[in-house]
Amino acid sequence: MAVSFGIHSYIEGGVISAVILLNIVVGFFQEYSAEKTMNSLRSLSSPTASTVRNGKTEVVPTAEVVPGDIVELKTGDTVPADIRLLEAVNFDCDEALLTGESLPVQKNAEVTFDADTGLGDRLNIAFSSTTVSRGRARGVVFATGMKTEIGSIAAALRAKGDRIRPVKRKPDGSARPHRYAQAWGLTAGDSIGHFLGVNVGTPLQRKLSKLALLLFGIAVVCAIIVLGANKFSNDPDVIIYAVATGLSMIPACLVVVLTITMAAGTKRMVQRQVIVRKLDSLEALGAVTDICSDKTGTLTQGKMIVKEVWIPARGTFSVGASTNPIDPTEGDISHGHTSPCKLNRDNEKTGGNGREMKASPEGLLKDNPHLEDFLNVASLANLAHVHQSEGAWTARGEPTEIAIQVFASRFNWNRDRLTKELSWKHIAEFPFDSNIKKMSVIFSRNENKMVFTKGAVERVIGSCDYIHWESCDATNMTEDIRSHILENMEALAAQGLRVLALASKKFKGSIASDAVYDRDAIESNLTFLGLIGIYDPPRLESYNAVKQCHQAGIAVRMLTGDHPGTARVIAAQVGIIPSNLKETAKDVADSMVMTGSQFDKLSDEDIDKLQMLPLVIARCSPNTKVRMIDALRRRKLFGAMTGDGVNDSPALKRAAVGIAMGQAGSDVAKDASDIVLTDDNFASILNAIEEGRRMFDNIQKFVLHLLSENIAQACTLLVGLAFKDSSGLSVFPLAPVEILWIIMITSGLPDMGLGVEAAAPDIMSRPPQSLTHGIFTFEVMLDMLVYGLWMAALCLTSFSLVVFGFGDGNLGVSCNNSYSTECDTIFRARATTFVCLTWFSLFLAWELTSMRRSFFRSKPKSKLYFTQWLHDVWRNQFLFWAIVAGFITIFPTLYIPVINRVVFLHEGISWEWGIVFVEGTLFVGGVEAWKWAKRIFFRKKARRHPEGNLVDLEANGLKGLRGDSGAIGHERET
Repeated sequence: MAVSFGIHSYIEGGVISAVILLNIVVGFFQEYSAEKTMNSLRSLSSPTASTVRNGKTEVVPTAEVVPGDIVELKTGDTVPADIRLLEAVNFDCDEALLTGESLPVQKNAEVTFDADTGLGDRLNIAFSSTTVSRGRARGVVFATGMKTEIGSIAAALRAKGDRIRPVKRKPDGSARPHRYAQAWGLTAGDSIGHFLGVNVGTPLQRKLSKLALLLFGIAVVCAIIVLGANKFSNDPDVIIYAVATGLSMIPACLVVVLTITMAAGTKRMVQRQVIVRKLDSLEALGAVTDICSDKTGTLTQGKMIVKEVWIPARGTFSVGASTNPIDPTEGDISHGHTSPCKLNRDNEKTGGNGREMKASPEGLLKDNPHLEDFLNVASLANLAHVHQSEGAWTARGEPTEIAIQVFASRFNWNRDRLTKELSWKHIAEFPFDSNIKKMSVIFSRNENKMVFTKGAVERVIGSCDYIHWESCDATNMTEDIRSHILENMEALAAQGLRVLALASKKFKGSIASDAVYDRDAIESNLTFLGLIGIYDPPRLESYNAVKQCHQAGIAVRMLTGDHPGTARVIAAQVGIIPSNLKETAKDVADSMVMTGSQFDKLSDEDIDKLQMLPLVIARCSPNTKVRMIDALRRRKLFGAMTGDGVNDSPALKRAAVGIAMGQAGSDVAKDASDIVLTDDNFASILNAIEEGRRMFDNIQKFVLHLLSENIAQACTLLVGLAFKDSSGLSVFPLAPVEILWIIMITSGLPDMGLGVEAAAPDIMSRPPQSLTHGIFTFEVMLDMLVYGLWMAALCLTSFSLVVFGFGDGNLGVSCNNSYSTECDTIFRARATTFVCLTWFSLFLAWELTSMRRSFFRSKPKSKLYFTQWLHDVWRNQFLFWAIVAGFITIFPTLYIPVINRVVFLHEGISWEWGIVFVEGTLFVGGVEAWKWAKRIFFRKKARRHPEGNLVDLEANGLKGLRGDSGAIGHERET
C-alpha cells in the first residue's frame, strides 16, 4: 500500500487500503456480535443474606457479608459465603453446583472432620453459592469472596500463564549471565510470536498465521525477483510489476472469508441450540477427540425418578423412560412376579431384560391391597407436593420425595387426593433424622389410625417384626427374610438406584392434641411393605449421542462428583463403558472406572503410563477435571469439556473446547466456556461437532481455492518476466487491479459459498481431523500445486496465443502504465488472460464442492446419470449465484470505458472468446482427470489397508480409545 501511494499509483493503493480496512471491520464486528449475544444469557440478579448483627436480624447484600457474621439460612436461600454451621434442623443443601452430587446433602453441625476431607463430605459446612433445599440452619461466616471454595475456582479461572520464561539456575540457586540472556531472548521470542499469532490460538489459527508469514516472505522474494529481472530499475512500471507479483501471493480475502464463514456458522449453530462465544471454537470442534462430560443434568436429566419398586407380596414394578420426571402420566409401568435379585440372575443367564408385560395403573390396583398399603406410605410419609396447574405438572419439595410422590400419583394416589377426597388426617410427624435415618408420620381416617415409615433399608427392616407375602396375613420377620430383603436391596443398588424401605402398622395410641408420643415405640413392630429404587435417569437421547460419538472416533468420558456405583451404572446405560465390562481385561477394566481420590494420588508420570485414561471418574474434584484435560493434552488429544456447574469452570477454561449449559449452567461456567448449549442437551454437542467438522472441511476447500489461485497468479507473473518490451522492461500478463479483483470480488463470494457448503454424508463416520497437519494435509498441498500450475500454464498459453499466435508479437512500450495504439494487442491479451483466470476460479469453486468425486457425479448412487450435476449446482444457491455474479461482472470490467483501460489496464475482446471457451474446457477436463486419478489411488489404498475403517468400539473392547481415540482411521469420499 505504501509503495503504491509512494509512486503515485493511487488506484492500486486505494484498492489495497480498502482490502485492509474491510478485514479489520469484519473481524471486529463479528467478535463484538458474538459477545453481545452471550451477554443476554447473563443473570443480573443481586442476592441478599439474612445476618444477625447487634442482636438484630438484618437483610444485607451478599457482597456486604464479612467473616464473623452470623447468618440464618432457610429453605430456598442461596448460601452467601462459606459458613461453619452452629445449628442445623433437617438442613439439606443442594451442592450439585459445586460437587456434582445429584442429591441434596444433609448437614450436621455437631460433627468435625479432618482438614483433608473432600468437599462433598464436609457435612458441617454450608458452601457459598449452594442452595438450601430443606430445613433451617444458623452458622458463622469464615470465608467470603475469593477465599471461599467457589472463589478458589474463580481464581483458577482468572489465572493466566506467566509469559516470562524462568531463568535456569544451578542447584544452589545461582545462574550465569548467559542464562539470563537466554531467558530474556526466549521471552522476547514468545512476545513476538504472540503478536504475530504463531504461538497462540487453535492449531488452525497458528497454521494460518505461519502461512501468512510464509506467504509474505514469498511475496517479498517474488518482488525482489521481479526487480532483479529488470536490473533493479526505479521505473514506476517495474515497481508496479513487483507490487503486482507480491500481491499475487497474498490471499487478501482469506481473513474476510474465514471470519464471515465462521460468523455464518454461528448463526447456523443457534438454530441447532448452540451459541458460539468464540469463533475459533468452531474449527476446533472438528478436531475434538475426547469429550469429558459432567453427569448430573448433562448426561442425565438432573431430576430424581422412581425406576423400580419391589413389594414382596406382589413382585417388581418398573417405570419406563420419561422425558418429564415430574409428569406421572409419562412412562409406562410394567409388572412382574419375580424379585429384583432373581430378575438380575435370570438376566445374566438369558441375556434378556426379564420384564413382564406392561400394565395400566387401574389394572394393577384392582384387588391389590398390598399395593394400596405401599402407596399410602409413599404418598403420606412424604412432604412433597405434585399437582397439575394449567395443563402443566409442577412439584415442590425435596427431590427424593418428589420422585416418590410422582410414583404414587401414577396410580392417582396423590397426597392431595388422599387428604382432601379420602379424608386422611395428619396427626403427627417424626422428621428424618441422620442418626436413625428414618421418618414417620401418623395419619387417621375415620377409626383407622396408621403409622407410615420410610427410610434407610437397614434401619427400617431392623424395626420391622412382620412382612406381607402373597397372603393378606402378616408373617413374622426372620433373619433369613432380612437377608433376602438386603439381597434385593443390593440388586437394586447395583443398577445405580438409591434404595429406601417402606413400612407401616396400625396405631393404637391416643391421637389427642395434647398426646405425647415416644418415637422409639412408634417406629417399632412395623410391617415391611417393600423397597423403592430412585435415580437420576439418563436423558433419552444420551445413549444414541454417545454411540454416535464413538462412531465418529470420539471418546466420551464421565467426570462426576456422584457415587462410584451410580456413576458406573449411568455410564453403562449411556454407553460410555461397555456393557460387557466383565469380559474386559482386569487392568483395563480397573483403569476405565476410578474415583477422584484414586486418580489424584497418581502422579503425571503414573497417569501417562496408564494403558488408557479412565472413562469414568466418580467423586472428582475441580482439580481432577483439570488434570484429566492436561493428561489428554500430553497424549496429543484434543479434549472438550461439557458441564453446567461452577465446579466445571476451571476445566471448561482449560479444555481445548469448553461447552457449558445455557439453562441450568452457572454464569461462571458460561463465562469460562467457548460454546453454550441452549437446551442443556448432551446430544446437542453432536450438532456442534458436526458443524465444526463441516466448517473444517469448508475452510479446507476455500483455502485450497484461494491458494491455488495465488500459485496460478504468481507463476503467471514470474514466467511473464520473459515478456519484455522494446525498452527492456517486463510486461505483466495480469495487472495489479485484475489480481485484486479476482482475489476479492470474483473468488471472494464463491469462497463464502464454499464456506456454507452442506456437510458430507460421511462427516460423522470419520475420525477427528488431524491436529498434526490441520487443513494442510498432503492431499491438499498436492492439489494446490496441481491446480495452480495447471491454471498458470493455461493462462500463459492464452496470453501467448493472443500476442504471438494471432498477433504480431509487438509488446509495445510502457504498456504496464497506460493504453496506446501500440499496446492494443497487449491489452487484449491481458484481458483474455484475465477472463480465463476468472473462469478457472469460478469453475474450480464448483469442482471443490467435493475434493475427490467428479463434479458431474457427486452422488454415485444417483440414477440421474446426466443431470445430477444440475441438481447439485442448485443445492447451494449462495455458491450458484456467487458464480453467476462472477461471470456477469466480467463484462463491465471489459467494456466500460475508462474502467477497462485506466483501472484494469486491459481492452474489450471479441474473437478471443474462442480461446476462453477452449481453455475453460481444458481446465475442467484437467481437474476431472486429476480427481479420477485420486479416486483410483485411494481405492487401492483402502484395499491395501482395510483396517483404516471405523470399528465398533464396544465389540472390539474399546479398541482405539486406548491412549488415542483419534487413531481410528477412516478414508472419506473414496
